[in-house]
Amino acid sequence: MCGIVGYVGSKPALDVVIEGLARLEYRGYDSAGVAILADGGLATAKRAGKLVNLRQALEEEPAPEGTAGMGHTRWATHGPPNDRNAHPHVDCSGRIAVIHNGIIENFASLRAELAERGHTLSSDTDTEAVAHLLEEELREVGALTEAMRRVCRRLEGAFTLVAVYADDPDVVVGARRNSPLVVGVGDGENFLASDVAAFIAHTRDAIELGQDQVVELRREGVTVTDFDGKPAEVREYHVDWDVTAAEKGGYDYFMLKEIAEQPRAVADTLLGRIGTDGRLSLDEMRISDEQLREIDKIIIIAAGTSYHAGLIAKYAIEHWAGVPCEVELASEFRYRDPILTRTTLVVAISQSGESMDTLMAVRHAREQHARVLGVCNVNGSTLPRECDGVLYTHAGPEIGVAATKTFLTQLVAVYLIALYLAQVRGTKWGDEVFAMVQLLATMPEKVEKVLETMDPVRELARSLADEHCVLFLGRHVGFPVALEGALKLKELAYMHAEGFAAGELKHGPIALIEDGLPVVVVVPPRARAVLHDKIVSNIQEIRARGARTIVIAEDGDDSVEPYSDMVIRVPAVPTLLQPLVATVPLQVFSCELATAKGHDVDQPRNLAKSVTVE
Repeated sequence: MCGIVGYVGSKPALDVVIEGLARLEYRGYDSAGVAILADGGLATAKRAGKLVNLRQALEEEPAPEGTAGMGHTRWATHGPPNDRNAHPHVDCSGRIAVIHNGIIENFASLRAELAERGHTLSSDTDTEAVAHLLEEELREVGALTEAMRRVCRRLEGAFTLVAVYADDPDVVVGARRNSPLVVGVGDGENFLASDVAAFIAHTRDAIELGQDQVVELRREGVTVTDFDGKPAEVREYHVDWDVTAAEKGGYDYFMLKEIAEQPRAVADTLLGRIGTDGRLSLDEMRISDEQLREIDKIIIIAAGTSYHAGLIAKYAIEHWAGVPCEVELASEFRYRDPILTRTTLVVAISQSGESMDTLMAVRHAREQHARVLGVCNVNGSTLPRECDGVLYTHAGPEIGVAATKTFLTQLVAVYLIALYLAQVRGTKWGDEVFAMVQLLATMPEKVEKVLETMDPVRELARSLADEHCVLFLGRHVGFPVALEGALKLKELAYMHAEGFAAGELKHGPIALIEDGLPVVVVVPPRARAVLHDKIVSNIQEIRARGARTIVIAEDGDDSVEPYSDMVIRVPAVPTLLQPLVATVPLQVFSCELATAKGHDVDQPRNLAKSVTVE
């Protein structure tokens, strides 16, 4: 997912832009570049690789000082990640520069048209066509903002575009369709970025940009219109965290910091959820109780880690609220002709609120007249604006690419949704719902207790640094936990890792067991006696075939000791809530093992923080 920064003000634009790009490095990228308006001209610099390469190039050949400019970190889609394909891209005159996030689907026909009209395009990208289209439009209209509107009406696909023009050196123009872009409003200066983290050191006041909107940034103000030039309504908001929340705070990696922040994040997500009447209250729901009582099916859509949160939500919703629930990968959802009606509730889970697969699934659900409830961590992102209601997870900024605290807060959010449905539909008494919320309120302390006992897990992870494969087993809600543990190891340590439902072991996966193979097993609480005893049998089966068994079990469960090479203890909690404590050791394990292998856990290879293209 590309990083975008734009600036107009009184400060040196290059400093502001480079600082913003540095704060967006977590998003994943393979090249970086800047464009600065100065001395009546346009200066650009771009390099493949990390931001340090661009900094080095700017030291060797400094850019002129100017107070307006933009920067970009690219995630390659069209063309390999080299200097030539890095952004910004310029027109034939070299006076217009464009940066872009997303995919322009009709770029091939546009490039062909431009070539026929005599334009020379020097990159493999879809983006460069926009610079040349702006060149043509500016010959007619003379103003960059109107030229951008005209070009956007010709484009197909998902895009965020930001452009500058040497003949109008005090303006930065942006446009948005299906891709994130937010405005930062300062005092005598204004910002554009794909994420508020880019400008949080300068201002915490922001403006949401809606679908198909163009924004003109000047030092003295911001103007937003639609693609036809009509004034657009915008929502202003205040970011409730500051720059210190986006810094490492003494930790070697953001991921370590974010794992440690989980008790606070869980507590913040629970804050204020009980009303003065003692009932569970979800202010952001925006779906009436009457409508919720009419719901006869729930479909959860999500991707990656959020999908695992959805799998756990299914157990909670069906158990507490008694509503049939399905969980689907967002990328597959709309391609199978799902059956949706006015009595279907779609719950869309996305940390960033910008995951394109999830957004397109939400739009399909809305077209079929289903009601949609979002679970999201980012205020001002696209998902909350396109849903009938939203539950924010209040995890704060998550810079590490691999989700940790956002996963736990998503679990809290879906538990609250399940309990709210139970309250509204009458499947739980009010005091039962209140008691469960109070139990959830004890979870930050229990997560903290797990974090305090992780030294043996770190030592275990270091001892497995030379392994090539780890398997994960679980039952009930422990199965999604196993999937999440395997995903974290793939993401961070680049190892073969698989999560299986333990009951499926004898249906094929047991063939993978060989002498010394590490297998992590998530054991259900003893209160679920049947499930518990069955998984203990699974442990015995794989141990008999030579597996190295690493068992996550609740305090006091001695029955696993004879069959375990190592037992990782977690506090005893109700079965449905166990993922909140059982996931944490797997996060620590993956982070430590990846570090032992010498990998950067904040920026794992080939990954971006959120996927904004299909």
